[in-house]
Amino acid sequence: MTANRKSGETRIREAHPADEADWQLLWAGYNAFHEAVVADEITSRTWRRIIDPDTPMIGRMAEEGGTLVGFSICVLHEGTWVKTSICYLEDLFVSPGHRGKGIGRMLIEDLLGLAAVCGWSRLYWHTRQDNPARRLYDEFTEADGFVRYVLKIGGG
Repeated sequence: MTANRKSGETRIREAHPADEADWQLLWAGYNAFHEAVVADEITSRTWRRIIDPDTPMIGRMAEEGGTLVGFSICVLHEGTWVKTSICYLEDLFVSPGHRGKGIGRMLIEDLLGLAAVCGWSRLYWHTRQDNPARRLYDEFTEADGFVRYVLKIGGG
C-alpha cells in the first residue's frame, strides 16, 4: 500500500521506519487525549506492527512540511457477512496545532482510496459520544446506533 494523497503542503503516506520518534510524540498526544496509559512495550510493539508489511496493521502518516502532524492506524480483518477484508480504523489523530485544516478528513479519504484499490468491503471506527471530531465523522456517514461492550481479559 504505497499510495500517497496530497493536498497543498500536506500529504498522506505509508509509515516508514524513520518516522518512529515523530510518531511516538503524536502517539503520546493521542493517548493523553484519551486519558490512556499505554505501556512502552505495547507502544514499541504497535510501531513494529505498523511498519511490518506482513501484519494486518496499517499505519498512514500525515506529513506537512516534512513534519508528521497526524496518523491513522487500521487493522484489516475477515468478516462473516462479506467476501473481502474489512478495515477497522482503530486510531486517528491530528496534532492540536494542525486541527481544523482538513487533515483528519484527508486521513479518512486516504483510507477510502485504499479501500477502493484493495477491494475492502467496508471501513468502520468507534469514537466517544462527546468527541468533537464527530462533526467530521458525521459528514462521512451517520453513527449506526450499535452499542459497544468491552470485556478486558488478561494483560495487554
